[in-house]
Amino acid sequence: MRHVIHPATYQCSYLVAQLADAWIAHHRATALTNSQTYTRAIRLFGEFTDRYLAARGLDAADARLDGTIIDLTEVIFAFEKDLQNRYPSDSARPHVLAGALLSLISHHATRDPKVPERLRQRAEGSPTFRRAATRPLDEFTNAERLAMQQAAKADIRSLEKRLARGQALLEEGADPRQAGWGTLANLVWAARHRMLTTEALQANLPDHLDHWPEPFRELVKSSEGFTSHSWPRLMLAVNRFLFPAEIDLQPFRILLLLQMTDCTPEELHVLELDDVQFSKEGVRVVQRKRRAGRVRADFHLADDRPLAEGEQPGELAYPGTGNWDVPGLLRRLMRVTTGIREVFDAPTRLFIAVESADYRKRVDARFARFTTNGRRFMDWIALHDGSDGTPALEVSPPYDVRRLRKTAKTLKVAALGGTLSDLAGDDHHIEVFAGHYAHGTTAHVLAGKAINRAQKQVFNRLSGKPLLVTAQAEAQLTQPDAQRALDLTDDQAEALVSGELDMGLTNCRDPYNSPHTPEGKLCHVAPAMCLLCRNAVVFTSHLPQLLLLSDHIERMRLVLTPPRWTAVWGRQAAALAEVFAECADLIPAARAEIEEKKLRLDLPLGMRTEYDR
Repeated sequence: MRHVIHPATYQCSYLVAQLADAWIAHHRATALTNSQTYTRAIRLFGEFTDRYLAARGLDAADARLDGTIIDLTEVIFAFEKDLQNRYPSDSARPHVLAGALLSLISHHATRDPKVPERLRQRAEGSPTFRRAATRPLDEFTNAERLAMQQAAKADIRSLEKRLARGQALLEEGADPRQAGWGTLANLVWAARHRMLTTEALQANLPDHLDHWPEPFRELVKSSEGFTSHSWPRLMLAVNRFLFPAEIDLQPFRILLLLQMTDCTPEELHVLELDDVQFSKEGVRVVQRKRRAGRVRADFHLADDRPLAEGEQPGELAYPGTGNWDVPGLLRRLMRVTTGIREVFDAPTRLFIAVESADYRKRVDARFARFTTNGRRFMDWIALHDGSDGTPALEVSPPYDVRRLRKTAKTLKVAALGGTLSDLAGDDHHIEVFAGHYAHGTTAHVLAGKAINRAQKQVFNRLSGKPLLVTAQAEAQLTQPDAQRALDLTDDQAEALVSGELDMGLTNCRDPYNSPHTPEGKLCHVAPAMCLLCRNAVVFTSHLPQLLLLSDHIERMRLVLTPPRWTAVWGRQAAALAEVFAECADLIPAARAEIEEKKLRLDLPLGMRTEYDR
């Protein structure tokens, strides 16, 4: 990249020159790969300083980092407010630009002792406003993903058919300088030999479009979206019979990003031919991430599945199955761009296309950047508007290609299940995934399902209510019929009758098989959780203690806050109400027994200290 700053174009030329010198020194000292943010900050600050000082009757030429005539600290504060007004409220750009300016001033202050202390202290600080919290991108829905996949595959098939027709026309064509310029095949021949220019078309075809041959007129009308003039439109349309345009490569880009989950858009765009190495098993791709300064290789296995019904490999597809996997897509991409590499002095990049050059007078091969109008991801979506009879491509905004990568990630999430370690997969730390990918709708839904599954398992274990045994049934516990009705074993029935399984408030069928403690260990939460346990057995003789517990729970309403009472005692109160409802006729006698015997609630000390505070 080449960045230039001309201090003479500003009234505060000396100040801009000082900042530009600081920018160069900072760039070299920190070995930056891109200084575009710093140059943008310098230009904006220079323009603002000229306006700000002129509005106050001050001479901008007096502004300098080592001067005291102009208080640059106040100018910086005003500049930060201007940045906030210049950009949308959710933009992080103002904070970045203000921070870049302060960094340059701080870098200059470390080398120049004449910088005023007030300005030096301001430069060491941070911007006066916080960085705007941008809304993270969400993934595409599964329906949108499938629709884009089908549209991309259809576009690739259409491209391969168009190139196949171009090859047939090329074989039929001849040099138009001898055979004439009136046939499409001859124009294709001229394009293949780089003779097709707007000047050649203007010199050999009628001036008006209506006098052109019918195939030429149809070709121009069908390519209206490329340029507004007939001559360049015809030139580009004929070249597209042999070479793909940049918009033709968008389907490859979309399908690859949906499958290469560990490849970012920037890594995909800068792939060189030498970075792609094929083998019988698949393809090895060497990826370079400039921002991280990282080079890594990834291997993609070939998909040997047979083609689905109605799935066509395309006329120019590489032989074999698995045409839509990563190896197949890369082979097809290389195949459709082979003509460009043979005819033009093309870049060694994987994504190259033919575009107009020299003010639309000729065509040339260029690296496909997918950033200019008519060639972006959103432009590819707009092409599928349903005007040609096919279903319109309904995709939710924003039309950001980074959402494709997130969609591929969440597709992997759905396949792996939904726990956080599974969501991270094998190409991210859990913290990185949580910060950049776990905010997506699919990840939230799957994480919620995972939590619900875990909670359901716990609730299923804890669900159940005590078994109420009447006095008549209690007297017959040793009988086989009663044991079968109550689902008790002989040993359990005998232990219940003898009182060996009395836990204080209730009996317990099996204290060593509690849902609240590990299997095989004695239950340590009795009697606090007995009323919520499926093993609990309530005899009518327990009713007085249960009534006292109910009274104690109601007193706790006056001691604990409502949320705390509900969390600690709410479920026990509901379980007691169910028990009392089943034996409502016995409650008065139990109350009378409490009064006669002066009974008191017998709770363990730990239970009181833990729950009654």
